[in-house]
Parts: sequence; C-alpha cells; structure tokens
Amino acid sequence: MFIKFMWQIFWFRRTHRFWDESAREKWESLLVNQAKEYRRKSLELEGLLIKFGQFLSTRADLLPPVFLNELEGLVDRVEPVPPHISKEIIQQEWKGNIEDYIQDIEDQPVASASIGEVYKAYLLDGTPVAIKVQRHRVEEIFRTDFKALRIVFWILARVTSFGKKADLGALYRELVMVISKELDFQKELKHSLSFKERYQDWEGVYVPEYYEHLSTRRVLVMEWIEGAKVTDSSFIRENGLDREQIAKRVFDLFTDQLVSAGMFHADPHSGNLMVRSDGTLVMIDFGMVGEIKQEDASNIRMMIQGFILDDYDAVIRALEKMDFLLPHANQQKVKRLLKETADMYLAGNFEKFDQDVINQILSDVQEFVQDQPIQLPADYAFLGRASSIVIGVLTSVYPEIDLMKWGKPVIQQWVSGNDSNESIYLNVLKESAKPLLSLPRSVNQFLTDGARERAWKERYYQRKLFHQFYLFYGLLSFIVFTLSAGVAGFGYVEDLEILLYIGISVSGASLLSLLLIFIRHFRNIYLITNNRRNNNE
Repeated sequence: MFIKFMWQIFWFRRTHRFWDESAREKWESLLVNQAKEYRRKSLELEGLLIKFGQFLSTRADLLPPVFLNELEGLVDRVEPVPPHISKEIIQQEWKGNIEDYIQDIEDQPVASASIGEVYKAYLLDGTPVAIKVQRHRVEEIFRTDFKALRIVFWILARVTSFGKKADLGALYRELVMVISKELDFQKELKHSLSFKERYQDWEGVYVPEYYEHLSTRRVLVMEWIEGAKVTDSSFIRENGLDREQIAKRVFDLFTDQLVSAGMFHADPHSGNLMVRSDGTLVMIDFGMVGEIKQEDASNIRMMIQGFILDDYDAVIRALEKMDFLLPHANQQKVKRLLKETADMYLAGNFEKFDQDVINQILSDVQEFVQDQPIQLPADYAFLGRASSIVIGVLTSVYPEIDLMKWGKPVIQQWVSGNDSNESIYLNVLKESAKPLLSLPRSVNQFLTDGARERAWKERYYQRKLFHQFYLFYGLLSFIVFTLSAGVAGFGYVEDLEILLYIGISVSGASLLSLLLIFIRHFRNIYLITNNRRNNNE
C-alpha cells in the first residue's frame, strides 16, 4: 500500500506540471481515495495502522486536510473481537476464574477501540463497573508493525522532499512513545489517579474511582458512570440542567489544564465527557494524555517577556528549548520574521481590522511554516487538537458562549503568577531595570544634570515603563488572536462554520480591545525620542 501511494503521487506530479483548478481537484480526489483505502485497510488489518492513523489525525502540520478528514473516522469505529477471547484475557490477567472476582459480565462490549474494549460488569457485591480489556494479540501485532513502519520512515527520509524537511526520526519516536503508553493500562491507571487527586475538591467535577487490585497491564477496572454525553441536549433538557453552567465547568476544567504545568486530557471529545442527572461533569478515559512540563511553562513566559522587551534572541531561545525549531532551522531568518510581524502589528491600522486582514495573516503564517523547518512536538500537537475539540464541545453545549468574557480572568491570573510562577509583570520590571542598575555613570550624570534634563529623563523612563506594560497587554491580545486565528483556520479546513465564526470574532475583538491604545502609546514614545534627538542636534 505504501509503495502504491508513493507511485501514485510521483506519477501525478509527473503528469501535472501546471497547477490549475482542475489539477487541484484531481489531487484532492487522489488524496481522498488514498485516505479511504488507508482507513479500509487499517480497519481490516487493525494493529498499528489504526493507531498510526489516529496519531496522524492530530498532525495538521504534516498532512493535508482532505486526508485528515478520512483519518478521523478511525476513532471508535473498530469491530469488537469475540467476547470469549476478551474474557480469557481477563482470566489470564487475574490469574483465576472470572467468577471469583465478578458476579456477571455482559456479553457484548459497550465500546470497542483499536487498543481496548469496554464491558459492563458487576462485582460480587453487585456494584456496577466498567472493565477495559486489551484487544487480543495487539502488543505482538504492534511490535511487528513498528518494524515495518520504521522502514517506511527510513525510505521517506531519504527519497522524498517531505522526509528531508520533517524530522521523521522524532516523529517515529513520538509515535512509539505515545502508543506504548496506551498499551500499558497501568500507565492509564496512574494518569487517572493523578487527575482524580487534582480535581477531588472541584465542585461539580468528578473523576471515577478505579479498582487498583483488579487492574493490570491489560485490564483496567473503574466505576460505572450513569449519565450521558455532555453534548446530549435531550438529556440536559429532561433533567432541567443549566447549559451555561455545564459549559462553564468544561471551560474551567480544561483551561486549568491548558495554562498550568502538568498533564492535560488529550482526547476530550464528548464521548469522554459525561454529565450526570445532577449536572456533575465526569471526565473519563485517560489513555491519551499530554504534558506541559514546568520547564516549558517557564519557556513560554520567557517567550512572552522577550516580545515585551523587544528581545527576539530570548524568543528564539524559548522556541528552541520547546523544540518548535528543528536543528537546521534558519534562526536569524525566524527572528527577523518574528520582528517584522510584530512591527507590522504596531504600524498597522487596526481601526480597519476585518476578515481581509485575518486572511492575510493566515496566508503569512502558512508561507512562514512552508519556508521554515518547523514541527510541533507531540504534546503541543495534542494540545492544539484538544483545544479545538473543547471549543467544539463548548459551542455545542452553549452556542451563546462568550470566550473573551470567560477567558479574560484566566489570562489575568496566569500573567499575574502564582505560588510557583513569578509574575510576568515583576519579571518585566526586573528586566527593564537591568540597564539602569548596570550603568552607574548614567545615574551619576542623571544626578548632576540640570532640572530640565532630570525632568525630561523622569518623563522618559516613566513613559518607557508604561510603554512596556502596554506592549505586554498588546502581546496578550496577540496571543489570544493567534489561538483564535488557529481555531478559525481549523474551522475553515474542517468546514466547521461555527468554529470559523468564533475564531474570526474572538481574534478581531482581542486586537481591537487592546492594540489600539498600545499603538498610540508606542507612537508617542517614538515622537518623544525623535524630539529629544532633534533638540540634541
């Protein structure tokens, strides 16, 4: 299949030298047919093909949208194995008769995925539980498939332009790491217990109990949850629940994961978010999680400070430490483009900010990504996908949601710092003060100059400090804009009009709300500087 796909792409490019509308339609048709064949083969052969497809469905930075659309169908669409085989696996893991541990188990699974299946069962005391069982021979099949996939990656890296640009070695290692974690249910148990401890005191949020003594590498036993998908509007209406309150709980739950160091749920679709009849939000299935390391959280702060202080070397260092830039990236070019982009926002007329501006920015971003060897680490690819999924869930539960209103306090709290993270405000003040502290000669001159000179410098440093704070707020708005533009881009690619509308609306509002006042102040600073220079001349 791989050789067939490569030959089809090679022959298409050879026979279509000129790229017009007809060629584009034929190209997309070819990709759709290849994706459908991949999906059909993966469901037929199972094994790594399914998980590889699911992994790639998170990589919009690697595959075209038409291919990704077909890969999304791999999620939760796997035929179950015969029930007696799953029961044999349970007995092997428990090292005894299944009747010694449970009273009854249903004949058919309630869910079937590429790695495991879920059965409803009852403990000896009648307590209902959910038993997740690893699919038969899945580890053996995956080991064989990994070897074949490694050969495929090796060929791609040496004979294709895509392979030479992307870091396929890193991609392969990430794939092995992600899937290996999912194969070990003990790791999922560990994730589950961590999330339960983290949210045990959250009102209206619940993580199920897990039965550690019955859980092994291939079997996971947890509390059975009665409820419905969080997007089930009929269930919400029948139980008299408040849609806004439910949406706010989802928002608070995932913004806590997305802005804080630690683990985040990487697959928060509506099937993994349930709501009980009393309105309690229940989070399940922690097989796929990502992690924002404390070091990465610090690097994000370093990047923001770099933008505020016009220190793009610091921005590049932060991006490099987070592995956004590949080793052979042209860092000087990246730095120059980042600075030019920031200057463009400062000099732009945002009073006329509209969809044309957004389209131009998205076009610039796409051109930048094509120009530079940039590849998202797996955790950040999962983070982007999780964010898009959550926004989709939120708008489905509560279409009237105001993301700007809900998000503003979160951003304010994040930039203010907490017990483990120093406030960005304070860091900016420290960095801004360094030039003054390191220049005693200038301080001495300041003390001996005339009253007019001192007054001017007082105004200068005061305005400079205020300028940095305005720049900081402008940067926050730019970050919100960038995330919103990403959501809009995702909505455009996936043909999800509501995400496209929300992304465009939020990005436009964020820029209009903060950047106008920042631009005025920025220009005033330059006017003062120019006036001072003219006076000296």
